[in-house]
Amino acid sequence: MSLFDNQLDGTPDLPQRSSKGPLHAAAPLAERMRPKTLDEYVGQEHLLGPGKPLRVQIERDDPQSMIFWGPPGVGKTTLAKIIAETTKANFIEFSAVMSGIKEIKLVMADAARAAEMHSRTILFVDEIHRFNKAQQDAFLPYVERGTIRLIGATTENPSFEIISALLSRCRVYVLHPLSEERIAALLRRAIEDRERGLGAMELTADGEALDLMAAYSSGDCRSAYNTLEVAAQLAAGTAKHIDKAIATEAIQQRVLVYDKSGEEHYNLISALHKSVRNSDPDAALYWLARMFAGGEDPLYLARRIVRMAVEDIGLAAPEALNLCLSAKEAIDFLGSPEGDLALAEAVVYLCLAPKSNAVYTAYGAVQQEIEHTRQEPVPLHLRNAPTRLMKELGYAEGYKYAHDEEGRVADMDCLPDSLRGRTYYHPTQEGREKQLAQRMEEIRKIRSGKRGA
Repeated sequence: MSLFDNQLDGTPDLPQRSSKGPLHAAAPLAERMRPKTLDEYVGQEHLLGPGKPLRVQIERDDPQSMIFWGPPGVGKTTLAKIIAETTKANFIEFSAVMSGIKEIKLVMADAARAAEMHSRTILFVDEIHRFNKAQQDAFLPYVERGTIRLIGATTENPSFEIISALLSRCRVYVLHPLSEERIAALLRRAIEDRERGLGAMELTADGEALDLMAAYSSGDCRSAYNTLEVAAQLAAGTAKHIDKAIATEAIQQRVLVYDKSGEEHYNLISALHKSVRNSDPDAALYWLARMFAGGEDPLYLARRIVRMAVEDIGLAAPEALNLCLSAKEAIDFLGSPEGDLALAEAVVYLCLAPKSNAVYTAYGAVQQEIEHTRQEPVPLHLRNAPTRLMKELGYAEGYKYAHDEEGRVADMDCLPDSLRGRTYYHPTQEGREKQLAQRMEEIRKIRSGKRGA
């Protein structure tokens, strides 16, 4: 008997080793169709193909811990169970949502006793990114000693969510979403499988219907199976045939892969910003609509679009900033979805506007200058002299009032002496900034002529 088959202290919610017995017919289709061997497993050839890193690690029974990083429904849990079965290890499935330090310590104590009996333990932690630092720290000594082989699953970037000490002791494998073609093939297999699937229902399905369900799953195989199960129930009461209409009814709402606080949030806003910068209105509208469909806060998008106007359009089209601020006001006034169109307008305008990051670059250069040079005092001629003492000390001495000078430009340096002659702003030849560049050249010639005289 395994140590994990019974509780030692009667705690009812301590994670248990998963049963290897057959699944009940009432289990969800996704659970029944879960692959049991590597040969059944579909996808992730970049990890599991012949000679690929994870395949080699499994075949060599390499005990190093690992992290599976990928979106929902790509087979992270399934892969962990297959590894446990292949390596004949005790398998404990642990949920970061349901468990705390107490449960971790109980499981670790059992694993230590199992190790003394030369029994290996794989601890699978689903959603490991939900554990805080203290909870993740609790695993460290057991991972280091080899008491457990930790397999963590996460939908978030491990670089940000897993503590560095634990991450350095694990190999990170990135799992990719399944293609629509593969998901459609798996759905067809589930319809025909009499032992674990829906074969006993004697259903038929149009390829178009399966393709539709696969497309709307966004690479999440579990979601596709759930949709198929609903479609099967709908079809069972009719002609036992799943057509496009039934598939559409089963889908109801597209599953969008989006997390407003996770990495996908930053991936999408990055795609929107870079599409604007690259003057691609079609791509920008697509990414904007994706974020809206995922439930993004319109005011967050408005703030980011205003930033695009000042960072990437700048003085090449200074009216872009006003347009984006107006779009933000429209969002406030109209709300969503009516106000969403105002942001779409702003995005298209930014895409088609002339581009310049000259001010953005110039300001960054000034910030670097301030950070790496000493804080120079303001030159005396630029200081006000409201008191007699300040006048006696030379404040305002030598100041030239530009409006009294020819060309409204005085021959006077306004930077500290140590930075005299520095140029930070270099206007482009794009849009309105081309005129600014011409004006800067005029000012330079006026000042140069006065100094020459």
